[in-house]
Amino acid sequence: MLRLADIGANRQLLGVEPGGPVTVVAVRSHGPQALTVTYRRDDGSLSERVLFRDDETALSLVAPESSGSFSFDGDGWLFRLAAEARRIRLAYLFDPYLALDASRVRPLPHQIEAVYGHMLPRQPLRFLLADDPGAGKTVMAGLYMKELMLRGA
Repeated sequence: MLRLADIGANRQLLGVEPGGPVTVVAVRSHGPQALTVTYRRDDGSLSERVLFRDDETALSLVAPESSGSFSFDGDGWLFRLAAEARRIRLAYLFDPYLALDASRVRPLPHQIEAVYGHMLPRQPLRFLLADDPGAGKTVMAGLYMKELMLRGA
């Protein structure tokens, strides 16, 4: 439902006249309950009408045709959400140690070297991860798997 506050110049409205959509030229407010709309019909003639709160149910905006011009009236929260999702998806390109920053473990230097120096450059990985007992094979495997998931591999 269109509200009176949403009506502005250069907008196309349905429901002002029965003949079809009209283009709003000017709007004058008479408080929160009414406003005067000056509009242009399809034949180019100008007319004026006072719209009240009761008329809101009959009014609707005509969707603009894509004429190459951009409109900046989209939902900013959804744009920010999409931009953040894209940033996270491409984060591995700018942060080579993304899994380290995104996890709660603090690996030892030999684990970082094994994962980022030997395992990740060899895609697809086809060797056995073996080391001394207690050397952190589980941490290395977890870092490797998390890095592959973050990279979408």
